[in-house]
Amino acid sequence: MNHHLPSNPKTPTSNLSRRLFHQSCLGVSAATLLPAIQAAAGKKRVAGIVTEYRHYSHADVVLGRILGGYSANNVHHESRSRLVSLYTDQVPATDMSRDLSARFGFKIYPTIAAAMTLGSDKLAVDAVVFVGEHGQYPENELGQKMYPRYELFNQILDVYEKTGRVVPTFFDKHLSYSWEKAKGIYDRAKRLKVPWMAGSSIPVTIRTPLLEIPLETPIESAVCVGYGPHDAYGFHLLESLQCMIERRAGGETGIDGVEWVQGNAVFEWLASEGKWARPLIDEAQKRNPKRKPLTLEEESRNPVLFQLQYKSGLRAAALIVGPSGAEWSFAMRRSATAAVESTFFGLPAPGRPLPHFDGLVRCVDEMFQTGKPVYPVERTLLTTGALAFLFESKRRKGRVATPELAVSYRAPKEAWFQRA
Repeated sequence: MNHHLPSNPKTPTSNLSRRLFHQSCLGVSAATLLPAIQAAAGKKRVAGIVTEYRHYSHADVVLGRILGGYSANNVHHESRSRLVSLYTDQVPATDMSRDLSARFGFKIYPTIAAAMTLGSDKLAVDAVVFVGEHGQYPENELGQKMYPRYELFNQILDVYEKTGRVVPTFFDKHLSYSWEKAKGIYDRAKRLKVPWMAGSSIPVTIRTPLLEIPLETPIESAVCVGYGPHDAYGFHLLESLQCMIERRAGGETGIDGVEWVQGNAVFEWLASEGKWARPLIDEAQKRNPKRKPLTLEEESRNPVLFQLQYKSGLRAAALIVGPSGAEWSFAMRRSATAAVESTFFGLPAPGRPLPHFDGLVRCVDEMFQTGKPVYPVERTLLTTGALAFLFESKRRKGRVATPELAVSYRAPKEAWFQRA
């Protein structure tokens, strides 16, 4: 199948345009068909590189919205991008991609390079979505899922380097379970000047109540409260915290050290050196409409707290509670005597499934159009490193210094997130 845009506009460019072409031969008016042909041809051509594609996998909730549209801010939008090729590292019994290929006309290729070049010797797509989440991969002794993100993304970078051309690229979730691997692909992508964006869907979901932090806001202390597996959901927790505090006065300058605290030691810390954090945690918990009416001690049978020592002096902590399912909420003070400001990442009532991915795909679609990331990839580099060193702290049972995390960047002037 030839997915290249043709030099001759009468040549069909996809399954859709071929069907339209055949219809024109059967007497359907050209004036009726031309807008649909132009719409298909004008979309950015996307290669999907994923670990697996099954129902509710991240490949499904991201690429599915490119195929079928997304409802950011509760308004349905047809994607301005179209999936033309796909590589899946694994094919489970519940795979959806083969059926979707037949229905939507994208081609499945046996290698990453072939999916990006459409079987040629040149980069033949306008953008790449990389989803290294889900699939049967081993865990290490600390409980980190060892997804081959480093290995697969390097194959994407290989194509960019070999062909001498780069395109906007989205990298789902954190960069690796390993700081060394994460920093390796970040440095290589930077050297190749890849316009890319990465991270969690939670920072771009709706906030209840609306809490928008202007750039250069003083922030003295902040917490985020979440739930779920320490690795996969701990990353969402850190990104939810980081998307708020990166807007503080002076911008982001990095993290000096981290510590993993677990079980009863969490309550001991909150009663002593962490006294500053308890009112913030309590306020963040109140914002969560899905939380059970329990005290923190009653709710959290084996909590985990991430202590984060920022270079700027900001006091920050991120708490994973359970097992009730707290979702994600945030609280902060601008100064030690200021009132607590807080929000919940989500809606107070049930709605359509996984609406946070509508916001994420909207940002991805926008980057594919403009070639400019909506928010900096350095946010995800920093949170990836923080999580990796927190697991190292778990191993060592104590604080870990992180001079490696001197990651400096500025948040965008306008923070995009869903508001309806």
